[in-house]
Amino acid sequence: MKLFLVTLNAICLLLASEVSQARHAEILIDAENGNVLHETDSTQSWFPASLTKMMTLYVTFDALNNGEIHLHDTMHASPHAARQPQSRLGLHHGERITVEEAILAIVTRSANDATVVLAEHLAVTEDNFAIRMTAKAHSMGMYNSYFMNATGLPNDWQVTTARDMALLALKLQQTFPQYYHYFGAHSFNFKGRELFGINRFTATYEGAEGMKTGFTCNSGYNLVSSASQNGRHLIGVVLGGMTSNERYNFMNSQMDHGFDGDYNVITDIGTMPTNSAGLPPHQLDCASRAAHYVEPEVRHHIKHGHHHHLAKHTNSKARPKAHHGRRNRR
Repeated sequence: MKLFLVTLNAICLLLASEVSQARHAEILIDAENGNVLHETDSTQSWFPASLTKMMTLYVTFDALNNGEIHLHDTMHASPHAARQPQSRLGLHHGERITVEEAILAIVTRSANDATVVLAEHLAVTEDNFAIRMTAKAHSMGMYNSYFMNATGLPNDWQVTTARDMALLALKLQQTFPQYYHYFGAHSFNFKGRELFGINRFTATYEGAEGMKTGFTCNSGYNLVSSASQNGRHLIGVVLGGMTSNERYNFMNSQMDHGFDGDYNVITDIGTMPTNSAGLPPHQLDCASRAAHYVEPEVRHHIKHGHHHHLAKHTNSKARPKAHHGRRNRR
């Protein structure tokens, strides 16, 4: 028995070592038919970080569709919501925010406090909401995604895959076309302050429609993006960039290849294997625990105030975008 346990521990350590060396995972799909055009380790288990909030928004849009809530309903921040770490709006206990303001705060600023307000408004507690998220995800075919909170803050049991995130992005567009435009928002006004978005891809890539960023030390730099060019509509996912720039470069590259026709159809996202590979990697060893889950762009805004547009301090290599208004799906 002792020898068996030693051998089992050695295997687990080897597996963890191999997984921890995973560079990144990515997938590109055609949003019109779900065809997979490109993928790298897209069924590798990963920490979603703030990509989790896409699932929070899916449940929110579902509740809006069902008449459970309405865009202009007023919600109040609980003590738990007000205690959420950065990134956040800075809501105080009892402070009011509408459902629509919370949606925009999530998309543009990845605000954890606004996210928890929404979760508690819909399910009384964040734990209850996380159960609802997981159940909804599995009903959609996201079989390797498990949610323990609404924000994506670190939890070892909260995992996903690039394939599952691409499927979520596709379902968001197909099921909620009336709410999809929120993902392309570049800013929103909250209590007299104009708060600008942090998603560099949405701000700069030609034909970008939006979606979501995510970052923790464990996950690395994550990104889900959608874009349309010349009659083609693509969805891309990148998990585990070692830097913010690397994440955007990976996304720009696979989008460029997709629009240029360099990829052939591999399979359909609905029929591709869904078995998750290995343990989620721990990508980065962050020296500062205070910066454990705050996007660099958010830290910039926190340090320098809220009135700096992202375009002023981006060095993305993406193609210039024609305009910065909200972009509805074709």
